[in-house]
Amino acid sequence: MVILPDSVHTAALAAEALGCEVGAIANSLLFDADGAPVLLLTSGAHRVDTAAVARRLGVDRLRRASPEMVREHTGQVIGGVSPLGHPAPVPTYLDPWLRRHEVVWAAAGHPSAVFSTTYDELRELTGARELDME
Repeated sequence: MVILPDSVHTAALAAEALGCEVGAIANSLLFDADGAPVLLLTSGAHRVDTAAVARRLGVDRLRRASPEMVREHTGQVIGGVSPLGHPAPVPTYLDPWLRRHEVVWAAAGHPSAVFSTTYDELRELTGARELDME
């Protein structure tokens, strides 16, 4: 685990601090999919196309989860959501773009903490299914 400076609050700043490409940052984003939580692990180089992802998931609407929903389903706060350690399983989807990086960095449950892993290990640990996020 690595503790980053408090000023590192975007994927680009985290990548700069870690000395890696922004695409190697795995953003853990909780979304509200018609009232149910969905965790998207997306490359820091991408923005989630919520309409396209909603269609792929077969839901009417996908929107960012409220801070309360994030805390309820992950036990963590926005900005530090880890892909691991949630109170109960959350359906999780992984951006295949992350496979391009030998080392992937993900939040470790606190806004300043990250850990390194590999794409395959992240997929195995989270039980995530691959999903194109763009």
